[in-house]
Amino acid sequence: MYHALSLLAVAWASSRWPSPIIRLSGWMFVGGTVLFSGSLYLLVLTGIPWLGAITPLGGIALLAGWLALAWGILRPPPDSGKRR
Repeated sequence: MYHALSLLAVAWASSRWPSPIIRLSGWMFVGGTVLFSGSLYLLVLTGIPWLGAITPLGGIALLAGWLALAWGILRPPPDSGKRR
């Protein structure tokens, strides 16, 4: 549920602070959700035990998505150190 809200946060942040890092965080959220939830759904439906080993990779991708989103929002803009 919270990661669905994170995709809304990515959409908002990318319109406010356009950055490839924020775009990457969105893809990490999508990939992490597919890996995390998808592996659990498949594990329950098929009973294949090794699918449970994929679940932590999805969790790592979700955590990386949050870190990338925070980094993309908190880092200074590329031209902030230049004087005009």
